[in-house]
Amino acid sequence: MAITFSSDNLVVKAPTDRRLYRVIHLSNGLCAVLVQDPEIYPDGPPDPSNALENGHEQEDSEDEEEGFEDEDDDEEDEDEDDEENEEDEEEGLDDDEEDDEEVETDAKKSAAAAMCVGMGSFSDPADAQGLSHFLEHMLFMGSTEFPDENEYDSYLSKHGGSSNAYTEPEHTCYYFDVKREFLKGALKRFSQFFISPLVKVEAMEREVLAVDSEFNQILQSDSCRLQQLQCHTSAPRHPFNGFFWGNRKSLVDAMERGVDLREQILRIYRENYHGGVMKLVVIGGEPLDTLQDWVLELFSNVKDGQPIKTKIHKEAPIWKSNSLYRLEAVKDIHSLDLTWTMPCLHKEYLRKPQDYLAHLLGHEGKGSLLYFLKAKGLATSLSAGVGDDGMQLSSIAYIFSMTIYLTAAGIEKIYEVIGFVYQYLKLLRQDEPQEWVFRELQDIGNMEFKFAEEEPQDDYAVELAANMLLYPEEHIIYGDYAYEIWDEKLIKHVLSFLKPENMRVDVMTKIIDKQSKDIQYEPWFGSQYIEEAIPMSLLELWRDPPEVEPSFHLPLKNEFMPCDFTIRSVNSPNHPTHSCLPKCIIDQPMMKLWHKLDKTFKVPRANTYFLITVKGAYNDVRSCVLTELFINLLKDELNEILYQAGVAKLESALSIIGDKLELKIYGFNDKLPILLSKILATTNSFLPADDRFKVIKEDMERAFRNTNMKPLNHSTYLRLQLLREDFYDVDDKLVCLTNLSLSDLKMFVSGLLSQMHIEGLCHGNLSKEEVLAISDILRSKLSNSLLPMELRHKDRVVCLPSGADLVRDIHVKNKLEVNSVVQVYYQIEQDFGVESTKWRSLGDLFSDIVEEPIFNQLRTKEQLGYVVECGPRLTYRVLGFCFCVQSSKFGPLHLHARINNFISGLKELLDGLDGESFENHKSGLIAKKLEKYPSLNYETSHLWGQIVDKRYLFDMSEKEAEELKGIHKSDIIDWYNTYLRPNSPKCRRLAIRIWGCETDMQARETSLEHVFSIEDLEAFKMSATFYSSLC
Repeated sequence: MAITFSSDNLVVKAPTDRRLYRVIHLSNGLCAVLVQDPEIYPDGPPDPSNALENGHEQEDSEDEEEGFEDEDDDEEDEDEDDEENEEDEEEGLDDDEEDDEEVETDAKKSAAAAMCVGMGSFSDPADAQGLSHFLEHMLFMGSTEFPDENEYDSYLSKHGGSSNAYTEPEHTCYYFDVKREFLKGALKRFSQFFISPLVKVEAMEREVLAVDSEFNQILQSDSCRLQQLQCHTSAPRHPFNGFFWGNRKSLVDAMERGVDLREQILRIYRENYHGGVMKLVVIGGEPLDTLQDWVLELFSNVKDGQPIKTKIHKEAPIWKSNSLYRLEAVKDIHSLDLTWTMPCLHKEYLRKPQDYLAHLLGHEGKGSLLYFLKAKGLATSLSAGVGDDGMQLSSIAYIFSMTIYLTAAGIEKIYEVIGFVYQYLKLLRQDEPQEWVFRELQDIGNMEFKFAEEEPQDDYAVELAANMLLYPEEHIIYGDYAYEIWDEKLIKHVLSFLKPENMRVDVMTKIIDKQSKDIQYEPWFGSQYIEEAIPMSLLELWRDPPEVEPSFHLPLKNEFMPCDFTIRSVNSPNHPTHSCLPKCIIDQPMMKLWHKLDKTFKVPRANTYFLITVKGAYNDVRSCVLTELFINLLKDELNEILYQAGVAKLESALSIIGDKLELKIYGFNDKLPILLSKILATTNSFLPADDRFKVIKEDMERAFRNTNMKPLNHSTYLRLQLLREDFYDVDDKLVCLTNLSLSDLKMFVSGLLSQMHIEGLCHGNLSKEEVLAISDILRSKLSNSLLPMELRHKDRVVCLPSGADLVRDIHVKNKLEVNSVVQVYYQIEQDFGVESTKWRSLGDLFSDIVEEPIFNQLRTKEQLGYVVECGPRLTYRVLGFCFCVQSSKFGPLHLHARINNFISGLKELLDGLDGESFENHKSGLIAKKLEKYPSLNYETSHLWGQIVDKRYLFDMSEKEAEELKGIHKSDIIDWYNTYLRPNSPKCRRLAIRIWGCETDMQARETSLEHVFSIEDLEAFKMSATFYSSLC
């Protein structure tokens, strides 16, 4: 097949980007971007004739594609972050060493690819809702050339790779990453998705259940419920008016109505999966000519097609303009969503008028809408703009949204709040668009583009492929950052769409009149809502408010905009296989400070992380709640400063971990010391006011009530609650918080910051002298009184007794939650001593071997549920291993039995693992361990994890990779026999079972014969023994 176009100089890239890019067009219409990354093969590319394909390896397994990536993973319960850090034993640097220690890491990158097909859920037939999403699932289930359903994922799993996919309204994206040597073999299997998928009937019958299980994961998600209500209430026959997730009912009902589902899938595949709408990205270390040869060889048989011209949609309005929809929320929240429809602005990406408006409407500084609403006690947060998901960013329309989280007072004054929104909009109309605001956004975009941080290879491939559908080919990298053309008229034009007659109003709250005769039900989620008419008098008032709130004004120029982009390590060799370990440059009773000057990424960014241990923050439930309350009030006080810095890409995070305040400041390093000084000065002098105390307290009460609403999070919470010696239950915290007063807080805070200890890490574009200056800021702004070691909280973990087989059963917190969860946890050993590196390595290798078979058996074959996973756990330096299944179809007893059955069968699986497969798993895992960090942030996270858990083994991954080289299959079998076989004295397991609303917990009585059920948690801990505290 011929190439109709090729260019190596088309794509605009940052001056620091060393990758080579080539754009090619195949005669079948397919467009591909080939990326040669020199860091994949830092010593030079291999001979292309030696590419490893392993084309005939086949094992029983299936894909890990998530499809239709839902929003259920974005909210973690508060105690989860304390646990899952990958860290190691206390083998750090000698503090008195003068020079940085260099370590040979042999760091390499993986290869990756992504394919975006310009067809998505808007193409669903009306009589088979969710079919495009179902098609995405089915492409993973075998092809003519590779008929085994799991061949693709099995190949990736054995070669250090992974895969995923998602379906948007107007495109579907498939992607993978893999160990560098196996890129061609992965592409060979991947290409068949787009040439000859089998779509077997028997696979369809099972995969319908997977789609249904996936839908049930988000059934109780407020954001998904709101999106579906907006679809349900959109104009009939409008592309928005659909059910894009799909579930068993939408697909099986179609079959029962006589729809041939397989024929429908094949029809939309034939009509839409052709070269004219396919955008492929391949990232490898091979020369561009080699990557081009592979693409020609493997993708030339994709069906011919022509690019689809963008349709100009001149349709009726999407929604009614005079209605307010009051949707019953699952969580205890009060949110107001205002939505305006705009024309598609794809072609205006060099002007970005919507970003100009979002910047002003979403601003949080003095004079802003949010600043005013917070001062009035009506709102706690606000966001505005056009989202980056396919519903808001389509060729049909841009959807500009404003989400305001309201207080209890605010939910009673919805129309008043909307009135203030239109007063601010009137201000924007009265004041001509300001060019300096646009230039500030332009400066931020330019510095972000010039010094962009790399991301994981598969994420980058997806980003480029999706951008090929959005931007001209030369701007697939630059397009997101571009603010090139100041266009005042266009801003005014776009602003003209933000008017009452073009506005949709949604309110999510638990305050809804369920006895109302106007109650309606959204059919797919079963959500209850009421549609209310907005009085015409209000719409007229909002159209042209008689006055503008006097405190409203445009933001001031940003004092945190960086000016100095000098690279501190400019004279250091840029060699990815050498990295300096952090150096402890201050080691005093009061402060311990680690420093690592970045010599790898060479960007003007730095990450400064601090743990500030304070007095009595975790002594009891009252002190725990008071500390959280203080931190939340402090963040509220700092919000204007932190927001301004964040706009200038100098981010911050302040949280509490036990008795430690964790402060992170990261981003462009020029103004970092200024921000640190302002944060600490406020911390030292801050006294909360009564009005903010009431608002933040109310917000915390709501957050406590919303904790554990998701069964997966709940199961992890319960495991940690049982394993940790000191763990304050969220219900107890809520009771305590309700009774606290402002005077209680003021009295407590005076002692909280009176004594402390500081440990920190400064990593990135900061010299030793600059880090020492930062230490001076810490000393000058914080207490100089040392917190004695004996007053610092020590986390201890229960040491489960020999042969323990424990069970804890709990109902779901949300009484409408249909999902059940079983999490089976095996405790291994304390992560300490000479054997710890081997224990960690064995656990990781075992996980790598077992991850795909458990998914294939329990999800693909048995269809237990959408979430089926396993992996190592680290709980305050205690190693464990976990198996977890979430299901809306089966109850905990069945799930527990099937997990146990799978674990019992692992002996046979391990015995039958051939030598070549074992070595593939091992070499793939070694490659993962040695893979170069994508960016400074990823490396900082690893280094900081070592400090938080006081291991200081900064080259942990390299040590584990070296340990793996000497591990044999017999070692894995011995590890399994020692820790997971039930008759072994060292087999100690704990099952957490969350019972869904449709299950009967009384049935558990028949399952308790051979296990110990923990009914009284306090009594269990009173009789338990504990590991010594290491962190």
